[in-house]
Amino acid sequence: MEIRQLKAFLAIAEAKTFTAGARQTNVTQAAISMQIRQLEDEVGMPVFTRTPRRVILTEAGEHLLHRARRILREHDAAIAEIAEIAGAEHGRLRIGSASAMFATQQLPKILQKLKEKFKRAEITVISGTSQALGDRIMHGEIDIAFVSLPVENLNLQTELLFSDEIVAIANPAHPLAKENVVSAAQLASENLILGEKGGNTRRMIDDFFSAASVRPNVVMELSRQEAINQMVENNMGVGIAGAKTVSKELKAGKLISWYIEGAEIKWDLGLARLRGGYYSPIAKEFVNLCKESFVEREKGLKAKK
Repeated sequence: MEIRQLKAFLAIAEAKTFTAGARQTNVTQAAISMQIRQLEDEVGMPVFTRTPRRVILTEAGEHLLHRARRILREHDAAIAEIAEIAGAEHGRLRIGSASAMFATQQLPKILQKLKEKFKRAEITVISGTSQALGDRIMHGEIDIAFVSLPVENLNLQTELLFSDEIVAIANPAHPLAKENVVSAAQLASENLILGEKGGNTRRMIDDFFSAASVRPNVVMELSRQEAINQMVENNMGVGIAGAKTVSKELKAGKLISWYIEGAEIKWDLGLARLRGGYYSPIAKEFVNLCKESFVEREKGLKAKK
């Protein structure tokens, strides 16, 4: 059983077709079909059931899937450890971010500092929801990710970086602009602009409305908090945001905020990585730089008050 065969198997299992799997592994469909035939010959039974539109894992394939992911993670870790022998300038770090605001405001400076120490490192960044990024860590596709906490997957190890209280935000021209607090029913009746589903913050907001037995009137679902803020500034509806993250807009009079009665929702941002996985020097340095960045951010927010 070869690594290239396991990579081909995993690509097809996740993409659901031989064509998409071949594209993902940068080989021809004929080549990937041969690799799977060789794999099936070795295990002595088929790992896929072929249908006209997609492939389905057989019982043997389901058992192999978990093992293949573990083997490939160990393979990648071994390669990374050996690569370190070449010197501290080398390394690989695949980063995921569920926070567009952080990726825009803080991540560039962190990566600049990281590159100063690991000059020949291979560093990549992707975006996604917290849930999707957690899945990608489990599949060995990324090494570390900024996610909303808490993370329910016990196979992921997390570390808190930043915490913010969730408030409702509105245009200063809103009829309730002078109020300090809104109820769940009042908030649910507004034209709500919320973050997309798949993140912990959205899940907690949905759970809050469900517990209050009210159905929110959601008119927009956006992936970026900045986009939500802009929509609210333009009086397109009412949004929800972290109080610290909109402090600049509140101070400038572009937005007003309300505390949400009965809601104790916090937006916690942290780093997630595979529990017990290989913790490379470049990953350790990245975590340290992130901690320093958020300490500076907190100091800056306090200074503006």
